[in-house]
Amino acid sequence: MRRPSLTTLRAGGALTAALALALTACGSEDPKAAGGELAGTTVTVAGVWTGGEQKNFKKVLDAFSAKTGAKTVFVPSGDNVSTFVGSKIEGGNAPDVVLVPQVGVLRQFAKAGWLKPLSEKTATTATGNLAPVWKEYGTVDGAYYGLYFKAAHKSTVWYAPDALEQAGVAEPKSWDALLAAGRTLADSGRPAFAVAGEDGWTLTDWFENVYLSQAGPEKYDLLARHELKWTDPSVVTALTTLAEVFEDERLVAGGATEALRTDFPGSVEKVFGPEPKAALVYEGDFVGGVARDEFGRKPGEDAKFFPFPPVGSGKPPVVSGGDAAVVLKDAKNADAGMRLLEFLATPEAAEVWAGAGGFLSPNKDVKPEAYADDTARATAASLVAAGDTVRFDMSDQAPAAFGGTKGAGEWKLLQDFLRDPSDPKRTAAALEAAAAKAYGN
Repeated sequence: MRRPSLTTLRAGGALTAALALALTACGSEDPKAAGGELAGTTVTVAGVWTGGEQKNFKKVLDAFSAKTGAKTVFVPSGDNVSTFVGSKIEGGNAPDVVLVPQVGVLRQFAKAGWLKPLSEKTATTATGNLAPVWKEYGTVDGAYYGLYFKAAHKSTVWYAPDALEQAGVAEPKSWDALLAAGRTLADSGRPAFAVAGEDGWTLTDWFENVYLSQAGPEKYDLLARHELKWTDPSVVTALTTLAEVFEDERLVAGGATEALRTDFPGSVEKVFGPEPKAALVYEGDFVGGVARDEFGRKPGEDAKFFPFPPVGSGKPPVVSGGDAAVVLKDAKNADAGMRLLEFLATPEAAEVWAGAGGFLSPNKDVKPEAYADDTARATAASLVAAGDTVRFDMSDQAPAAFGGTKGAGEWKLLQDFLRDPSDPKRTAAALEAAAAKAYGN
């Protein structure tokens, strides 16, 4: 089981929508450019996106159709992209292009021999407008397979401006200032953080931001590859730091018991819903979309964010996620699929979705004015400015048994730690045992 897609997480009813949409395919209308280079060709694209994300990606596909004459069909894959693609390949009807939301799954596909290396044109374009780290995440055994088209900025802390104003609190610039601000907020009548402890993936994101800032990118990379054990002192230190939040009921709305009953959409509701119960919610840039779409908040006005602050003497972390476009080698129209990736590598393609909202691109050549609002511009600028210091979500790089399974591995062990954060060394040992089993080393 893989981590739920951002789409699934953005609204309480998204699972129902995903199941319904999985039964249908969404295709572009016959393009006006009937005489284009790919006229008469259909490119099939699979991905986890449903609802608004699928609708907006279809605008990108329509722009591709207008340029080339190709028809496009989008097929929702459901959250388990690996199972979906495997069954399609086995059945002889593989999609041409797949949007893969996990580094680990991309590597799995490459090692299975399913992928076609990116064309020279795609690679050249991407090398020019993406930080090298994005190419590294799309490369397996020296071959460049995955083009990162859509990204998430997972180092943003969202807040209700009225709560901070009432408490006389400014946006904190350090971890210690964040804890102090949270306690001041609680003393003024509203607990600090709504923590989505029911969804173990949010707790991995908490850990990753603290660890990246405190231990640095080199150790982060080693831990992500399990070349550094989870019993390393740097892990224990990060867990000890995280316990400063988890053990303090002034900082966690309702304490651990309530947090473990709160899913991600519920955590956003606690801050931006009709009956606010917390002032802050940590998660990615997609919090703003939920606050807007579900609770009528306007990002930048009554839903604001500040960067996840640096811990101790560390630098501000920038943890990201993203969706990489790959071409399946045995697909019927793999060459046309590669032509689509050549288009997706351009700022033109990204700017189509940027204007529709709910999108960040790691492409540095995307014009700031292409984004729909100032908040999206700010998060996109922060992501691009981070350059090679961006680190992909660590749990998304891990085997699913450790980093992506509900009720198991890192998800469950960090939920246990939220419940009782008194012994970081014990939690680190449990994490190492689970990681060693999942990684096989």
